[in-house]
Amino acid sequence: MCDHHDHHKHHHKSSSAQDDSKLDRRSLLRGGVAAGAAVAVAAAAGSGAQAAENPYAPPAKGALPSTGFKLNHKRAALVVTDPQVDFLSPKGVTWGVVGKSVEQHGTVNNIGRLFTAAKSTGMTVAISPHYYYPTDHGWRFGGPLEKLMHAIGMFDRSSPYDVSKFDGSGADFMPEYKDHIHDGKTIICSPHKVYGPEQNDLALQLRKAGVEQVILAGMSANLCVESHLRELLEMGFEVAVVKDATAAAMLPEGDGYLAALINFRYIANALWSTDEAVAQINGKA
Repeated sequence: MCDHHDHHKHHHKSSSAQDDSKLDRRSLLRGGVAAGAAVAVAAAAGSGAQAAENPYAPPAKGALPSTGFKLNHKRAALVVTDPQVDFLSPKGVTWGVVGKSVEQHGTVNNIGRLFTAAKSTGMTVAISPHYYYPTDHGWRFGGPLEKLMHAIGMFDRSSPYDVSKFDGSGADFMPEYKDHIHDGKTIICSPHKVYGPEQNDLALQLRKAGVEQVILAGMSANLCVESHLRELLEMGFEVAVVKDATAAAMLPEGDGYLAALINFRYIANALWSTDEAVAQINGKA
């Protein structure tokens, strides 16, 4: 039986070991943080000149791992959010804030290329449109962009059933895409009302079509595209975003495209250019 002194020595030794263990963990943690910071600084320095020339260019050397995403054509679908006049045409009500971004990325043509490629291979194609009916203007609250959209009459329709003034309106599909969309095979979902697909039937339609992977494009990058990306990921789909088949508003509050692009890099299963997406769809990647 140990005496009090021996017990004290044992307790002191045990405490010291615990303290050493804590110090070791703290040292490792500090070392890991320092190493991470060093990688971030080096990456920032390496891509600084590149970013100065093109803020949308990928980092010279990224820190995130590849996901190993592989397209399964039998289980994949092209999903395009809001391919509508109000977003993509100079006649649309948002052209003043998104037009520069749309033109810079060649968004209208790139979405068209995706439609053509997907249709040529028989891939499932779904449209997630955005409509507002008169009753929607009775909403009692909303975010800044919601307030703006309602104020400028964006995506307005007279009713869910009346299409007498729909053709060529801001809520209508871009003329360049109508042959693809109205071919009797494209899934045209019920409208989403804010940004994500939580309130429409997109997920149901994709599941019923046996879809597990989504190639995502459309408008706009940091709003509906990013919201669709996040919700589809949460529901178990793999999602590849086509970065130049989208665009976003450029306002004093910030560049919506840049904000979305950073998040796409962090959370999408794959991030492709239209050239890469078309090659993937055509089985030439």
